[in-house]
Amino acid sequence: MNLQHLFKRVGCKIKVSLSFRIKADVVFKAASPSLRSEAASPTQQTTNSVIGNEVRSRRITKAISVFLFGMGQAHTEEDPASSVRPSATTVTTSSSIAALLSPSRNTNMAHDATRIAQFDPLEIFFAARETDLLQWKGDILAVGVTEKDMIKGENSMFQNQVLEKLDSTLGGLFSEGSSKKDFTGKVGQSMVHTAKHLGVKWVILIGLGNATGPSTSGFCVFGESIASVAKATQANTIAVALASTDGLTSQLKLSIASAIAKGIFLGTHELNRSNSGSKKLSLVSFEIFGLGSKPELEKKLKDIKYVCSGVILAKELVNRPAILLTPVLAEEAEKIVASHSDVFTLKILDKQQCQDLKMGLFLAVAGASANLPKFIHFWYKPTSGPVKTKVALVGMGLTNDNAALMKFDMGGAAAVLGAAEALGQMRPCGVEVHFIVPACEIFEVDNDSAGGRTLADALVYASNQGVDKMVDLATWNGACVPALGTSTGGIFSASDELLEEVVAASKVAGEKLWRLPMEESNGESEKCMINTSGCEGGGSRFLKQFVGEKVEWLHVDMTGPVWNTKKMRATGFGTHSLVEWVLSNATPEV
Repeated sequence: MNLQHLFKRVGCKIKVSLSFRIKADVVFKAASPSLRSEAASPTQQTTNSVIGNEVRSRRITKAISVFLFGMGQAHTEEDPASSVRPSATTVTTSSSIAALLSPSRNTNMAHDATRIAQFDPLEIFFAARETDLLQWKGDILAVGVTEKDMIKGENSMFQNQVLEKLDSTLGGLFSEGSSKKDFTGKVGQSMVHTAKHLGVKWVILIGLGNATGPSTSGFCVFGESIASVAKATQANTIAVALASTDGLTSQLKLSIASAIAKGIFLGTHELNRSNSGSKKLSLVSFEIFGLGSKPELEKKLKDIKYVCSGVILAKELVNRPAILLTPVLAEEAEKIVASHSDVFTLKILDKQQCQDLKMGLFLAVAGASANLPKFIHFWYKPTSGPVKTKVALVGMGLTNDNAALMKFDMGGAAAVLGAAEALGQMRPCGVEVHFIVPACEIFEVDNDSAGGRTLADALVYASNQGVDKMVDLATWNGACVPALGTSTGGIFSASDELLEEVVAASKVAGEKLWRLPMEESNGESEKCMINTSGCEGGGSRFLKQFVGEKVEWLHVDMTGPVWNTKKMRATGFGTHSLVEWVLSNATPEV
């Protein structure tokens, strides 16, 4: 991936003037011969011998990562004396690069990263209501309407009973306003009126298009729209209903309610993440009418809050500057395990332990970094009852991919950790879940797809845990983006049964997956994934060789949907689908 494509993808601009060159494979190295060969004082020679050309190159690359991914705007200028004193390069930032990259600063940055990882999930009271919608009192009454709901009869009255009753109470404001403003219920349309005489500050109609329920993703967007309205009006209490629920099964109603709640919760988090002080949304309660019985629906709403906490964690991990991530994935795993120590057990393998297990591919990728790799393994086991299925979730965790300067090459790891955060709170029965993250940095390789080799040792390790099924996630194959776009992940599997399970889970989650072929070959493309000669294809077939014969396996390439190019932030893609897949393998609660 070239820099032009990268900058377009992450939406960043950078102005740098340093003595370095960029090779065609986007590997950064010090270019000034004087930095390597010119005579220097004994002290400088000692410093150079300690730092070395590779370390200076690494610092330059890390500096660029800082500029690109969240540490402030920067402009570097070449010091006239830099040919003699490499340390004299000046940088105009909120703090100097020298301070940022010093050993003591690196330690402090790890603590800073830990603080960044902390988010304050908004405590919203979710409830199901079965009373008359017009009896509700509060700030916002939001009604989702389809284009069919907006059809009027010859008397200009709505044919939909809910809308007609609401419109009559408001003196015909909606029927009149919809004609004047050409509001037809299309996606993205909305119409608002005050209704203080009803005990409601605002009544809003939000268009759902032709949605009838099968796709929950549209209702998640509906929830996000409600969150935006709540912010604009500084609302504390919201009631939500659909104008029509005809033809919806009880299960589909629950899924729709869950999707709306997910949109409100995640939308609220995004809005508050972007604002501070009095502009923050202070939503307190959210009540849903007509989408399920109270006990069943409230259980569903409680579970979606757990899912959202995991999605938020995944998003914040990917949003974080890559330079801060190296120690943090292991720290996040430790926090998750500590919060649910009765169901989680943790093991983090160091470099020597990985060598003892002959993880040659993982260690080869990590070998050029001064930061030691961490192979993270923790597992969930129910506190009671038999385990009927053992599954593994494996996420690629390249925390600082300087081969392509991609900060989201640990999106797979983030999704796995997010799923663990949610499942630790949901506590499914009958299923044992192994969470595996090979976390390391990658520097100066001839093929920037070589980072995917870290998954090979992880798949061998996961197979040795005695699992029945496993799913791995990675941002590995850039070809999936032009093939599938930026909202759909590619999936590869030789198991039709497992593929159907994962696709079904993704539909519940409202995340798009599409199967891609994984045909047998003569093995040449698989070989090139090891020697990094730059040949195309073979990634999934390469990984398949490291999966146990009795293990069902599926690979998810999330390169496109891991990052929202419009909002310029992470999506948390994969987390919800993983949770739903694990739940589909669990034993129903008695």
